[in-house]
This record gives sequence, C-alpha cells and structure tokens, in this order.
Amino acid sequence: NMSALKPGLVPRLTPLGTTIFTTYSTIAAETGAINLGQGFPDTDGPEWIREAVTRAMAEGKGNQYPLGPGVIELRQAIAGHQKRYYGMDLDPTTEVLVTAGATEALTAAIIGLIDTDDEVIVFEPYYDSYRAATWMARGKVVALTMQAPNYELPIDELRKAITPRTKVIVVNTPHNPTGRVTTKAELQQVADIAIAHNLVVISDEVYEHMAYDIDHVSIATLPGMRDRTLVVSSAGKLFSYTGWKIGWITGPKDLIDATKTVKQFLTFVVGGPFQYAVAEALNKGDQWLTDLRLSLKSNRDYFCGELEKIGFEVHRPGGTYFTMVDVRSKGFSSADEFCQQIPYSVGVVAIPAHVFYDHPERGNWYARFAFCKKQSVLDKAIGNLKRI
Repeated sequence: NMSALKPGLVPRLTPLGTTIFTTYSTIAAETGAINLGQGFPDTDGPEWIREAVTRAMAEGKGNQYPLGPGVIELRQAIAGHQKRYYGMDLDPTTEVLVTAGATEALTAAIIGLIDTDDEVIVFEPYYDSYRAATWMARGKVVALTMQAPNYELPIDELRKAITPRTKVIVVNTPHNPTGRVTTKAELQQVADIAIAHNLVVISDEVYEHMAYDIDHVSIATLPGMRDRTLVVSSAGKLFSYTGWKIGWITGPKDLIDATKTVKQFLTFVVGGPFQYAVAEALNKGDQWLTDLRLSLKSNRDYFCGELEKIGFEVHRPGGTYFTMVDVRSKGFSSADEFCQQIPYSVGVVAIPAHVFYDHPERGNWYARFAFCKKQSVLDKAIGNLKRI
C-alpha cells in the first residue's frame, strides 16, 4: 500500500517495458498466437556448448562458488574474443568482469558510476533497463530521440544536452529495438564529445555479431576512448542460450572496479558450470557466430520482404533480430491498437514500441517484431498477418 508510505519513500521505479513483455507473452500463451514480441530464439544454440555444461558439472568445475569476477578461463576467453575481433588488449584479471547477463552489467555500471542528480544520456527508443538503473541510482535520464525511419544519432542534440551534471553516455549498436547499426562516423562524433567533456561511455554491444550490411564498430577502439569506455556483451545473445544469463563487461580497471563494487551486492557470483561452457564457446565458436549472422540476415531479408509485400511500412534493420513497422500503413491509429488486436484477430504477437521511449508519443505508431525464429514459424506468421 504505497499510500501509507511517507513522501520520499515511494519508489520511483515503474514497470514499463518488462511488464509489457510479460503481458504479451502471456497473451501469446493464452491464445496460441505466434510470439514475435519477446526477443529470444525458438531453438537452442550448438549442442556441443550445452554438453560443455554437463562436462563441467561432472568434473566439479563451478559447482561451488566461482571467483567473484568470474572464472579466469572465461575472462581469458572474453579478452581473446576482444583481441581477435577488435584488436583490443585487455588484462583478464583486472579489465574483465563476468555478470548475470548484460542487464546486470549495465545496471552495476550505471549505479557504480553516478550519484544523485547526475545525468545519463541515452538515445530513445532504448532498452528500458538504462532508465531503471539510472533511477535506482537517483540519477536523471536525458533521452535524445533517434527519428524514424533512419534512426540516426542526433549529434547536434547531444552537444546541446551536455551539462555540468552529465556523467555517462549510453550507446547501443546494433540497436534494440530499431535494429540500426551505428556508423563509425557517428561513433567518432560521440567519442569527440565524450573526450571534450571528460565523460564515460557505456557501450551496449550484445548484438555485436548481428550486423548485416556494415561492420560493427566498438566505440572503445576509437582514439582516446580505451580508458573511458565500458563495453557490455552477452553469451545469451551470441550463442542462443538466453536462459543461462552469462554476460560480461570490459574496460579500464578503475571503471571495472566501480562496476564490481555494485555487482558483488547484486548477484555476488553467477552460474559456475555455465561460465566454463561459455569460455569454450568463445574460444571455439567463431564459425557459429558467422553462421548465426548469415542465418539471421536471411531471416531479416525474408521477413521484412514479406511484410513489405503485404503492405507494411518496414524500417528494415541493419542488425539484431528485431524490425520495426509503422502500423499506420495497415490502417491502425496506434501501435497499442495494433498489438492488442492482432493476437486475437490473426494470431500474432508484437510489442508496441512506445515503451522504449521517454516521450511515448514519438513511438506511438511503431511496433516491434522479432524474427529470430524458425523458418516455419515465420512462414506461418506471415500467412496470418496477410489476413489483417
């Protein structure tokens, strides 16, 4: 009963996106509708990675508390991945931290780096944990809008938004929910601003191996950014085992220490046997990552092409496994109307994109589909959507 609490004690957090995901997944389960709302694959990753968990358990690896920062084998594998793909040299003992998925990494970093009334700049639409973590730290979210349908970074607005209270800029590429892959030129402009104002950048790169048309660039590799950037990624996204909740964050020791200070009081440690399996996956899984990108690109091309054929205005993504559509192209007045009707009328679930905005009216007409599904599922979804 919140009315019984004194002013100032009432929680500032309100469930937005997460509640929406749960609501629409529940609708999908109740109606039998095809769930293209929540972003998770409908098939597991490689069997050899799953077998590595069983083997680790049988060998007694990770069955008791692992080291707080993560087992050294996994931290070394993460550092090796960053070296192979981005040419980055990381000390696995001080510059790599294993977390309970990417969400914990983002949350611990934001809480660890900001104080009351500090400002965190984000680009909307955005993954709603950025907002929640900032509010938990009693900070202020400053949301700058990426305008549909191209979703370019609003660099001029970013320059104007910097104040003495600005501490962090959060970038996300490839981007959830729009699928935009930020160009190197845009990231360089963000980097120039961060350096000029002595800001930290948190780079959410969980879809790093799902860039289809241009190469993914990590902002940490740009000149002057190595010592002011934290990079976040996730085994769940890279290897299609989202339920394992193994993520990581890399960066300079002082920023990792700040993140670790918070992380140790959130989950303390995360699943030991899974960490050994993910280490093996990172060391041996480069071909899987290539195949995953090609497979999802094929899904993207097919699903977006079919949506366009049946009359949707599609904001074709450059990466991730999400695509946005403008529901006005099919005669709906809002994404809420669209997403609330189609599970019952045609048996498909999508997510209204306004939950990813601080200014909901700017996302009022856009809905997000996830296409990380089997071909047969996408075929059926398209067949159903044709009946709209």
